[in-house]
Parts: sequence; structure tokens; C-alpha cells
Amino acid sequence: MAAKAPKTVSKEVVEKAVENTAYHFPELKEMLEAGVHFGHSVKRRNPRMDEYVYAVKNGVQIFDLIKTHEKLKEACDYLKETVAKGGSVLLVGSKGQAAPTIKAEAERIGVPYISTRWIGGLFTNWEMLKGRVNRLIDMRKAFETGAYSKYTKKEQVVLKKEMDRLDRMYGGVVTLKELPKVIFIVDPTRETTSLHESLLREIPIVAICDSNCNPDGITKVIPANDDALKSVVMLVTAVTHAIEEGLQLAKRNA
Repeated sequence: MAAKAPKTVSKEVVEKAVENTAYHFPELKEMLEAGVHFGHSVKRRNPRMDEYVYAVKNGVQIFDLIKTHEKLKEACDYLKETVAKGGSVLLVGSKGQAAPTIKAEAERIGVPYISTRWIGGLFTNWEMLKGRVNRLIDMRKAFETGAYSKYTKKEQVVLKKEMDRLDRMYGGVVTLKELPKVIFIVDPTRETTSLHESLLREIPIVAICDSNCNPDGITKVIPANDDALKSVVMLVTAVTHAIEEGLQLAKRNA
């Protein structure tokens, strides 16, 4: 029973999976086919997730898909309502199965995201880091308008290297004008720093939690396989389309 996908997934495989996932809110059968129900082995079990587990087969915990479907719907409705009221959502997922989809979907709907390493202090030291984000925005504008043409070629190369470095670190959060109202995390057992900072700043958390996860402090738990590529793509796509619907409602209500 192959419950998990490889830890590293090629860009081509991810793009094909996303392309083949025509969006509509997933049905139970589709979730089953995507392997959403596979948890971790019993050896890695976190007892706080037991309420979402239906059975154990061949040493692997199996999620109750009815509960998963229900919790996914609750999470999507919560995100849609938050965004419709003008709240922002930050998408976070740096593992190989999640990062390309998080980045692609966030850019598609125009919301902030982190698909690489979490920026330490993003929430807890927001005011200082916001200055670096603004520096990136200013540098992008300067290059686009030709404002740096007055510098020597050597100086322009140095400035370009600085901008590229800032872009790698902060490029996904340039649209984040203030701390988000909600953060969405794929695999909080991996994204421990983002989880910790969110809790410290009392920012509500929506997260895809596998059976090895500690759900304490998470506002909306989506109990599901956070390793299999098809599962992650399906769940992230459902979440981002709910956010997109919220954005459309916010625009109409503006």
C-alpha cells in the first residue's frame, strides 16, 4: 500500500497534477482516489488526531473521509468568509509536494505566500521586516522605470544582486500590507516556526494535518494526507478556490 508520495517531486509532475485537477469541491470518491485518507504509520501516530481516524490497515492509519470532507468544507467556508470581509490570507507550504502548487495558486489569485523557507520573525518582528519588503518593492519599481540607469554598470549589477536576494526571501509577501487575518499551512509539523509565530501573534490557523500532527491551537483542522501529491493538490486547490470566491465577493461588496 503506497500511502505516501516521494519527498521530492519534479516541477513537471506537479504541473501535470494541477492541470489534471479541474476544480470543483472534491467528492468523497475523488478524495479516496487521490489518497487523501492515508495517514502515517501507527508508530508516528499523534493521539490528538485519533478522533479523525477511522481504522488502521497494515499498520497505516486511515482517516475517516466523511470527517475530512466535512472539515475541508468548514475550512473553505471560514476562509471564504474571512476574505469576503476584507481579511487577507497567507499561504504557506515549503515541502516538495506543496510548494509549486502553493506558489502557482497564490500567484493565480493574487494572494501572499511562502513556498520556500519561512522568514524568521515575519510575524513577531513584522515592522522591521516590512521595511525590507518595501525595499524590494522600491527596487523593482526603480529597475522597471529605469531609475537606476544613472549608476555605473558595476553598481547596477550590485543593485540587481541585492534585489534578487530580496526577491528570493520576500517575493511572495510583497502584497502583504499588514499581518494576515488567517494563515493557511500545509503540514504544520514541518512549518513549526510559522505555526509558533502565528500562535504568538494570535493569528488564526487553517492547516492540513496528517495523523502525526499536533492540532492544538489550530483553528480549522483539515485531517488528511499531506504527503501524497494528488492529495495535496486537491486540498490546496479547494482552499484557494474558496479564497478566490471570497475575493470576488469582497470586490462586489466594495
